[in-house]
Amino acid sequence: MQVELIINGEPARADVDPLARLLDFLREARGLTGVKEGCGEGECGACSVIIDGDLALCCLIPMGQMHGTSVLTVEGLGDGTRLSAIQEAMLTAGAAQCGICTPGIVLAAHALLAARPHPTLDEVREGLAGNLCRCTGYGAIYRAVLQAAAACGSELSGGA
Repeated sequence: MQVELIINGEPARADVDPLARLLDFLREARGLTGVKEGCGEGECGACSVIIDGDLALCCLIPMGQMHGTSVLTVEGLGDGTRLSAIQEAMLTAGAAQCGICTPGIVLAAHALLAARPHPTLDEVREGLAGNLCRCTGYGAIYRAVLQAAAACGSELSGGA
């Protein structure tokens, strides 16, 4: 099946098995290894991407559903020369360790801040509830999201 979609702002076209997972296509065919497979069952959030403005778990999405969509991965954040506000905040807050969950958390935070540029701590907790982290602990992650919101929440609301 031929699929045409936008990945990180760039048009993409591919012949794919319609049942192949978006996760595998992004990692193997496109080299976007920021997308991680944690559980492979949609439980951990490591494979989070933004599809047409909505947070999605790409380990559960078949390529047959992707024609005409727009996908944002962690590699699509920032401007190519500097990190996005949430990526920078994750670094400065010490909110990342092993890196398996980090890209998914960054995209979940990006989606949250796009919808709510100035969230409360409870809204941050709820917005990241689908993303599991076993290394860092959530305190630093929550602080990073609030730091990014304070720095430039309005900039993020215009993002993907």
